[in-house]
Amino acid sequence: MHTTAVAGAIAVHGVSKWFSASDGSALQVLDNISLEVPAHSVVAILGASGCGKSTLLNIISGLVTPERGEIHINGVPAREFDDWRSVSYMFQEDRLLPWRTALRNVEFALEAGGMLRSERESRAREALKLVGLEAFADAFPYQLSGGMRSRVALARSLVLEPCILLMDEPFSRLDALTRAQMHEELLRIQQLKNMTIVFVTHDVEEAVVLADGVVVLAPRPGRVRELVAINLPRPRDTTQNATAQQAHHLKSLI
Repeated sequence: MHTTAVAGAIAVHGVSKWFSASDGSALQVLDNISLEVPAHSVVAILGASGCGKSTLLNIISGLVTPERGEIHINGVPAREFDDWRSVSYMFQEDRLLPWRTALRNVEFALEAGGMLRSERESRAREALKLVGLEAFADAFPYQLSGGMRSRVALARSLVLEPCILLMDEPFSRLDALTRAQMHEELLRIQQLKNMTIVFVTHDVEEAVVLADGVVVLAPRPGRVRELVAINLPRPRDTTQNATAQQAHHLKSLI
């Protein structure tokens, strides 16, 4: 597999992962996963529950080490990669601190870097503006709707100005209308910032609407069943024939 040095590119080479089961035996979660994520693209990791989607995302993020294989970020092996601040991770839960305002929650992502308070606040306000929440900077999490909390979490992920954004089912807890709004917002920001996005989902329609390519994992252990390119113009409507056919194909693979 050719490994590119373009900023934002990700390559996964023959990754396998085991965890210890409750009886002490080794449970294989991933088996020989290989794939490439081109820079500035949006790629979905799709599969049934328990197929290792989140584990693969955690390995890409550097949070989990595989037993076999390796990850390259921007052409550099993950074990040698030294710019993890260019990689942001948005979790399934918004993980907002209830005693902090929206602004201070976003600012929290910058506090470990020794940045001046004035610069942290300025960048946090810009991130909130990017997601359309500049008017709610002083609101606490309990004062925000679920969609607004997700926007704050997204702003917190974006405030570091990442080249790569990793997302683990970030919109799964939202209602259908709010989720569709977040899809539009995410694509707008991705095009504006030219980021690479990799997200985990079990929602076929979400994968079709958002992704340039879909990695379909087969379970246990998780392995690549198919790499599917989504060559459809945006915005995509799942009621349209071409989009519906793509969704049907993905469903047939799960």
